[in-house]
Amino acid sequence: MGDNPIGEWLQKALDNNEALLYDDGKHQRIRYVAVSHMEKYDDPEEWVRADFWAELIYRYGYPAERIAIEVAVPDRVPGDYVDLAVCRDDERTDPYAVIECKRDGITAAEFEQAVEQGIGNGTWSKLRADYVGVVAGTTRRFLDVKNFPIGERAKNLIADLPKSYGAPEDFKFHKGGPIDIEPVTRTEMLTILRKAHDTLWAGGERTPPEAFADLCKVIFVKIADEKAPRKPGDHYDVQVKTGEDAAGLHKRIETLYKQHRKAQPDIFTDDLNIEAPTLKLLVEHIQSTNFSATDVDIKGLAFERFMDGFFKGDFGQYFTPREVIKFAVNLLDPEPTDRIIDPAVGSGGFLLHALDIVIDKSAAYGKPNSVEVFNVWNNFAANNLFGIEINKGITKVGKMNLVLHGDGHSHIVTHDALDLEKNLIKEDPGLAFGEFDLVLTNPPFGATIKIEERPFLKTFELGNTLTGKKTKKRTPRKQQKSEILFIERIWELLRPGTGRAAVVLPDGVLTNPRSGYVRNFIHDHFQVLAVVSLPSAAFMHYGTSVKASVVFLRKLDNGETPEPDKPVFLAEAESVGYDATGRVAVNQLPDILAEYRKFEANPDSYLVELPTFAPEPAPPTEADLAAEAEDLDDA
Repeated sequence: MGDNPIGEWLQKALDNNEALLYDDGKHQRIRYVAVSHMEKYDDPEEWVRADFWAELIYRYGYPAERIAIEVAVPDRVPGDYVDLAVCRDDERTDPYAVIECKRDGITAAEFEQAVEQGIGNGTWSKLRADYVGVVAGTTRRFLDVKNFPIGERAKNLIADLPKSYGAPEDFKFHKGGPIDIEPVTRTEMLTILRKAHDTLWAGGERTPPEAFADLCKVIFVKIADEKAPRKPGDHYDVQVKTGEDAAGLHKRIETLYKQHRKAQPDIFTDDLNIEAPTLKLLVEHIQSTNFSATDVDIKGLAFERFMDGFFKGDFGQYFTPREVIKFAVNLLDPEPTDRIIDPAVGSGGFLLHALDIVIDKSAAYGKPNSVEVFNVWNNFAANNLFGIEINKGITKVGKMNLVLHGDGHSHIVTHDALDLEKNLIKEDPGLAFGEFDLVLTNPPFGATIKIEERPFLKTFELGNTLTGKKTKKRTPRKQQKSEILFIERIWELLRPGTGRAAVVLPDGVLTNPRSGYVRNFIHDHFQVLAVVSLPSAAFMHYGTSVKASVVFLRKLDNGETPEPDKPVFLAEAESVGYDATGRVAVNQLPDILAEYRKFEANPDSYLVELPTFAPEPAPPTEADLAAEAEDLDDA
């Protein structure tokens, strides 16, 4: 049997022998038994038609023998056929509803074109129907074409196709009703977000952060609506309503948005800046999905894939690939009691994955869905996650991302993470130094911090240079790279003795002879737990080709002296799950994590068996020595 997908409703039809699937040479075919009709089942459009055909039988209550397939439209364009026609008679000559089926994920323009095609077919004088529908996966639209003029496209919108030749209901989705909203799979969530991307992108009229912010507003209202108190049988509000045009739907959703955004005034500061037709299509994309009940990991992956398309090029610095994040956070394995900070939080990926791990661990604190379990991870999200982001727009993106996945945005601030401690505390008292168990971060690479622009540079040990070996005199540098200063800031944030960090650093910091003083700082202030070198493709897909490593550190305790012979885990990943173009590839990071666990259990006797390791520092070139001399001259 072929590998083509089989929907929930079609599977039921197959089980009841209402439909048959079989291989025919290179093709897979489907036979609709009641009408003795056969089609190739290799086309994504046929997958949609087959599943909705079965849904018409089992959910809507229409007899299989009254559902015509591939009905020729008399006197219209040659070769024009109706995908599905629900008829009033067994002979299938009197259409009640005409359905146009399209593959899931078509563009907004293609969907609207399908609506016109469906109405054209359904209102043709020789094939006159009461209702017309367009089905493209979870995106659906149904219209009453019997009681309205042929040109009407707004006031004749109905919530759903009537069941068993009945009257349209005001709303389709009801809590605990015959049709409730449902959690979705990873693939389905990705498809929904792709459709939302296409609808919002609108040919590039919005910038990536603007488009993401607009989507978040709608999904924020959707999640708030899902969680709002309602009795069993009550309808949800974020869905299409029968007889309500796009302007009416927009007004209703905007009212909900203004009501719910009072709970998040620091994130949702502006109005719902989405045109009525665009909002209508967005609601059609998402109305059947239960975002709250969809697994956190599924939402996390889907949203990061969604942002993957947005945060490239100019915005790539704010986005760390999920595979790298997952590896780094899993290695440090956060607990519900840990206080965690990302001082370059960007889109919030590190904090999201830490929250995901703690949600899993909270299951050990009580019965599933119990108050005890909820309190463990909810208290962690509200009180133990911190983030700092210098870009105001990206701060909002990070906060939105966290809100949509279980919250944890309360302690994310817009500020320069390299600023003085007293200024950080003014933003949030929880940002005091020496109070964090874990720092998880991918700091910005290559930015130059100049002392005339940021006088606090001189307060950093790494912002000074040693000019007298005997006197230990230090002279402020005129400038310093941001990633180097972040190393010292990480040390300041961590708890002495127990605080640990996972930080992505450019390999130049670890191998370049000019950076020897930085490695000395690391040696004097940290125990290096592990260094895992990443391939150059790790960040190339996001607009940068800097070769980098994930460095794992433990802050030495007060008075603790470095142990130069302490074993360090070294490994090099040749592939991390995707290539330079973003295509799927082998991910070696889980295997490296498994090896690290062996090392962690017995570091003194661990035998390294990985094929490659972090490279030895290259000998300095004349250019390196000249650049080092220039640095000293600057100081």
